[in-house]
Amino acid sequence: MMPAQLPEVSSSFGEIPEITFPDTPAPKGLHIKVLEKGTGPTVTAGRELQANYHGMIWGGNVFDSSFQRGTPATFPIGVGAVIAGWDQGIVGKNVGSRLLISIPPEKGYGPNGQPAAGIGGTDTLVFVVDLVGVR
Repeated sequence: MMPAQLPEVSSSFGEIPEITFPDTPAPKGLHIKVLEKGTGPTVTAGRELQANYHGMIWGGNVFDSSFQRGTPATFPIGVGAVIAGWDQGIVGKNVGSRLLISIPPEKGYGPNGQPAAGIGGTDTLVFVVDLVGVR
């Protein structure tokens, strides 16, 4: 089985991600690629995670970016407070890591999507996430 074709990211931890999509349909299932491995503490479920992220629809537009706002987001991880693809893709990784996460609709916003953000019910979401800290 061939590995999933994931977008290329041409920037480093702390920089606004530059994402180039392959000329292929979005892969099925949840895919996590560690772009840079951090050396900080391991992210565990129930902790408050501080992260910078850049969210795009597969092959499309940015729908949300803490990088563009200039301040990281803080939220509980691994407890259902965020979409399942984040809970499953981030727990177990190290602070200081940069991740590329491809999230299918069923682990994102589901069949209803998130219309206010321009996300449809069949959209695969792609995030570049910098794990800044946990508390």
